[in-house]
Formats: sequence, C-alpha cells, structure tokens
Amino acid sequence: MLMQIRPFEPRDAVDWARIFHTAVHEVGARDYTPEQCAAWSPEPAPVDRVLERAQDGRRIWVAADTQDVAQGFIELEPDGHIDCFYLAPDVAGAGIGASLYARLEHEARSLALASLFVEASEAARRFFLRQGFAEDHRRDFERRGVRIHNYAMSKTL
Repeated sequence: MLMQIRPFEPRDAVDWARIFHTAVHEVGARDYTPEQCAAWSPEPAPVDRVLERAQDGRRIWVAADTQDVAQGFIELEPDGHIDCFYLAPDVAGAGIGASLYARLEHEARSLALASLFVEASEAARRFFLRQGFAEDHRRDFERRGVRIHNYAMSKTL
C-alpha cells in the first residue's frame, strides 16, 4: 500500500479526529471493553482542539494515501514523548505504522534526543516492543470514571 509520510497540515485535522476515534473503537476494541473505548474516545475530537495541539511545539507526521488523505499519524513532543500514534483500522497491520515510526525516530535522532518514551495501549505495546522499546511498567488509571490501563515504555537512542 503506497503511503507518503509528510508533516501534518491544518487540513488533516478532520482526518486526525476520525482516525483517532475509529482506531480506538475498532482496533482498541480487540483489547479493551466497549466501556473502556467509550471512556477513551467518547466522540471525535473537535477540529479546533486538534489544531491547537498541532501548534503546541509537537511534531506530527501523517501517512497520506495516493489521494493525499491522512490514514495515520504519529506525534513527537520536544522531550521525546510520543503522544498519539494511530492508524485508520483498514490500514493497520500494513506496515504504515512502521514507516511513521521510522520517520519519527529519524527526526528524534537528528534532534539529538537521548531517548523516546510513550504510554502505549495493548496494541501499541506490541508494536513498540518490536521497535526495541522496553516495557517500564503497566499504568492503571481512570478515565471518565472507567478503569483502563496502558504501558509506560521507553527506548534509548
């Protein structure tokens, strides 16, 4: 599947919200209950909130299809934190995530970051382990009154 990895553009905000919400409810549903998925993403994020995130110093890359429509995205904050990393469910497992991550790691190395860290869902945990991350510990927390978990993970560059 041909995808171009490029920087986020404001026009991608609607797709960012769509991808995040559908990935949580379709991919996340493999490892989390419907209640947990609803607490994680009760509805697609408002476009203005996505645009605000994109202006806070983080770098965001998208995987765009041949029509230049975003099908996935990954975010790197200045301190090496990978905040959000989601793929449209119909492209998950096609190697697009690995391409997005490779772009992020290349950028992190060019910025001379010493390490990367992430709070990964069950599915993302499996992906990040394959990328050489260590699982630091499981994080149990509450979101919108629902117990959920993810994993603190890190990688020295």
